[in-house]
Amino acid sequence: MNIEKTAFFIRTPKTINELCRPHLPEQERKYEIVKTIILSGIAYENFSLDLLVDRQFIEDNAALCSEGPVWNCLFVHQRGRTDGILVIPEMGSYVKWAAYISEK
Repeated sequence: MNIEKTAFFIRTPKTINELCRPHLPEQERKYEIVKTIILSGIAYENFSLDLLVDRQFIEDNAALCSEGPVWNCLFVHQRGRTDGILVIPEMGSYVKWAAYISEK
């Protein structure tokens, strides 16, 4: 049985805190992870606290992502952790849409 994964996406969030807010289940979108990006602790902290800065790892993988019936996302997380941020890029190098997931 294939269980559909869904998440609550926020447009152009500034920090991870904006992603962790109550929402209705019907506001969630279907997603698929097309690539996982693993960052060091400090790099993940920098990313999660300033999501609108251009990032090379987003630019390098932006072509893999898309919006549609199922959103194709990058999954960015800290080495050794299973929670992280789903990303759909804008203009190639920064976050257009993001969602926090507690475990992959």
